[in-house]
Amino acid sequence: MHSPSFSYRVDALKQVVNDVLCIAKKGGASSCEAEISEGFGQNVTVRKSEVETIEHNRDKGLSVTVYMGHKRGHVSTSDFSNKAINDAVSAALSIAKHTAEDNCAGLAETHFLAKKFPDLDLYHPWTLSIDEAIQLAQTCEDNAFGVDKRITNSEGANISLSESQFIYANSSGFMGGYPTSRHSISCAVIAAQNDTMQRDYWYTVARDAEDLESAAHVGKKAGKRSAARLGARKLDTCEASVLFEAPIASGLIGHFISAISGASLYRKSSFLLDSIGRQVFSPDIQIYELPHIKKGLASSMFDDEGVATHDRKIIENGIVQGYFLGSYAARKLGLCTSGNAGGNHNITVNNGNLLDFSEMLKKIDKGLLVTELLGQGVNPVTGDYSRGAAGYWIQGGEICYPVEEITIAGNLKDMLGNISAIGNDVIIHGSKQCGSLLVESMTVAGS
Repeated sequence: MHSPSFSYRVDALKQVVNDVLCIAKKGGASSCEAEISEGFGQNVTVRKSEVETIEHNRDKGLSVTVYMGHKRGHVSTSDFSNKAINDAVSAALSIAKHTAEDNCAGLAETHFLAKKFPDLDLYHPWTLSIDEAIQLAQTCEDNAFGVDKRITNSEGANISLSESQFIYANSSGFMGGYPTSRHSISCAVIAAQNDTMQRDYWYTVARDAEDLESAAHVGKKAGKRSAARLGARKLDTCEASVLFEAPIASGLIGHFISAISGASLYRKSSFLLDSIGRQVFSPDIQIYELPHIKKGLASSMFDDEGVATHDRKIIENGIVQGYFLGSYAARKLGLCTSGNAGGNHNITVNNGNLLDFSEMLKKIDKGLLVTELLGQGVNPVTGDYSRGAAGYWIQGGEICYPVEEITIAGNLKDMLGNISAIGNDVIIHGSKQCGSLLVESMTVAGS
């Protein structure tokens, strides 16, 4: 069924990519791949009850990659006219002719391509008028202000909806695509007391608007988080346990995934080179990739090259079982693609004993709960980790007071190996689904 949000029917998009493949073959390409997509979005932001922005966007694009043997040429365009398509393919062929040979360049091997296309329930249009979006944003912000009289200012509440569809095809006979949706509600507010101010935020994101947290809940959460940070103190430098709050913990897992992903490995810019079969986490930790979760934010039937995705263990009993590879990286490493051209798919972390957040706190005699990270002080080659942080000091298993202007430091090898507890407070904001993580010991640098 054709969605009124889209300008093109699926058959029309398929025809364009078919035309690209035919033109490329006539032009002398030994192989070719093309992806065509279009999307629609609506964003409404309210600040202090007044409408600040109303945005509509409608995008489309066509990318063409041709191969002449092991020479590659790539071009993209947003013009779907016949002339523009012909010009794009001609330009890609010209680039390929003048490009150096790369024996690893080429389409994914045919036997890896997806042949089954289960419905992963990724498309849920949100029919929301501008007036309704404004009202939702105002409700969200009003609830943030209503939490505490010390909430004095706002950076705004935002209601966002988007839909997109794509078709990918290559000259090996693969063609596939599907529509997706992604919607969100967010709010950021400022709390003030005496001469100090603190800012915090909250947001919710889902494929289906029915799965979003309510606008009122998002606002209240943003307000409570901002007010709770008032009265923040500095700390003396010490060694302490560090509890990464769930939204922050997914970033820690992200560093691990980046370290065992294609480009980092073949460029030798990873602290986890040659790590398959090595113990990286404690023996009780398992990490899975689950690409076929219904409504998953990172679910997909196939990757950016048409390679079939499948459930797999990344970490078993703390030991690395596989990498994240597309075809090019796999060839560079002498391995097979893992179906990860374009990224990872729904990473889940478990240790068989997920704890409530209160139980996580009780495991800490003295330590730091990190709720915000600042800066980019991570060295992907050595694993050295040093980032600005804010959060709360924990003593005797209880949160005592907020802290700020501190730095947490360690090495990712040690940090991953010293994860001693995992929370059941999973908050799905992206491709990593992970609860809070407790790292046994890090340097907490303060005044």
